[in-house]
Amino acid sequence: MSDKKKFKDSTVGKLLFGAASMINPTLGGILQGVVSPKEAIAEITKADIPAEEKIKLQQLIYEQQNKEMESITSRWQADSASDSWLSKNVRPLVLVWCIVIFSLAGILDSVDSIPFNIGATWNDTFEKVMMAVVLAYFGGRSGEKIGNILKR
Repeated sequence: MSDKKKFKDSTVGKLLFGAASMINPTLGGILQGVVSPKEAIAEITKADIPAEEKIKLQQLIYEQQNKEMESITSRWQADSASDSWLSKNVRPLVLVWCIVIFSLAGILDSVDSIPFNIGATWNDTFEKVMMAVVLAYFGGRSGEKIGNILKR
């Protein structure tokens, strides 16, 4: 079983289900099975409720996601402003570590004379971790730079 928090247990999920139940009680039941904000928006779009209620719920999802991303960005900015070498360099170090491990595992897996094989589960996990780290690092850096430009 995955340790990942289910969408309905996340901050956005709790907020969405609470708001959906208050705005339109039948929609709360429709959204019980969704696993991501994207699926929630799709279900809201398909639901047979007034367009005004759909827009309210979709805006609520976007606003909450933006708040969470702003919170992460502000933590990263605080890390960058810190005097600690580790807090300033943890993201680049994690990025380098992931690239080295991913590359090494790929090379070992591709050489026929070496009895090393990446299982399908690990391959999928490596892919997700690499995407998350690369997107977080470069997306975070871009966000920091844009924030600095807007402050000027």
